[in-house]
Amino acid sequence: MTTEQALFTRSDSKCETCGASDGLVVFVVSPRDEGVADNCVLLCTTCTDQIKNADKIDVHHWRCLTTSAWSQIPAVQVIVWRMLNHLRGEGWAQDLLETIYLDEEALAWAKDGFALVGDDGEEVAAKHLDAHGAELASGDAVTLIKDLNVKGAGFTAKRGTVVRSISLVADNPKHIEGRVNNQQIVILTEFVKKSN
Repeated sequence: MTTEQALFTRSDSKCETCGASDGLVVFVVSPRDEGVADNCVLLCTTCTDQIKNADKIDVHHWRCLTTSAWSQIPAVQVIVWRMLNHLRGEGWAQDLLETIYLDEEALAWAKDGFALVGDDGEEVAAKHLDAHGAELASGDAVTLIKDLNVKGAGFTAKRGTVVRSISLVADNPKHIEGRVNNQQIVILTEFVKKSN
């Protein structure tokens, strides 16, 4: 059985991310080698074009990930994880990203071939933005804009608290770290405002 035949059988002749049945092509999930179905997914041309061209991404098309996120196929899980990371500025995508689970091998594969690409086609680092869209940098001070219940620490970080000398969480632009009540905690960027 060829790789293409195996993928058509595995996917029931449907795109493995959106479920479309027209214009299906074999897509090799980088950085894996071609040749075996386990390293590939069957995608429609719409999904393929948008995966290859970040400037063509239609956010509404990718709501299909709410279904395909639960696939048990590692190659599909990798594609879903990468697309949700590209779309993490959308609340639904960030929520879904926080609920899905990839085993260590699949997560390493997903991260290995993942890069955000700008409009110029160049790789760009993900930016940490506060609740108002201001870019955050390591060492900045931020103010909490909401009371935050700190799980496991037994206290609530109060609205208006200034957190100085934050550090950025490298693999998640929605998270920063800082000291509150003499404890180092992770804070969601959507709940802070950059202090001047």
